[in-house]
Amino acid sequence: MKTCLECGEKIVGREDKKFCSDSCRNSYNNKINKDQTNLMRNINNKLRKNYRILVELNPDGKSKTTRNKLMTKGFDFEYLTSIYKTKTGNTYYFIYDYGYMELDNEQYILVKKES
Repeated sequence: MKTCLECGEKIVGREDKKFCSDSCRNSYNNKINKDQTNLMRNINNKLRKNYRILVELNPDGKSKTTRNKLMTKGFDFEYLTSIYKTKTGNTYYFIYDYGYMELDNEQYILVKKES
């Protein structure tokens, strides 16, 4: 007789079952993935927040803003998904399809990649 990997109860049913219920299966897998999941969840939340800020400040696909305005809204410059360098040497930082480039005097240009 097999026992549940999570709670130790006897398993009734299919021969290859490892858990007595969905809640035990979920609980077991959540414990195994806890550390990795929390790290990824936190990073994804920061990326999502940055993305929402860029979308809000750039409704028309190209606009300008200040570093102060980005920071006030909670933008975190450490989290991005890609970097694009142009032939002229300009560097754009992207969060998915929305990006920004630093100009002079803490000004930023915001752009949206064409699909």
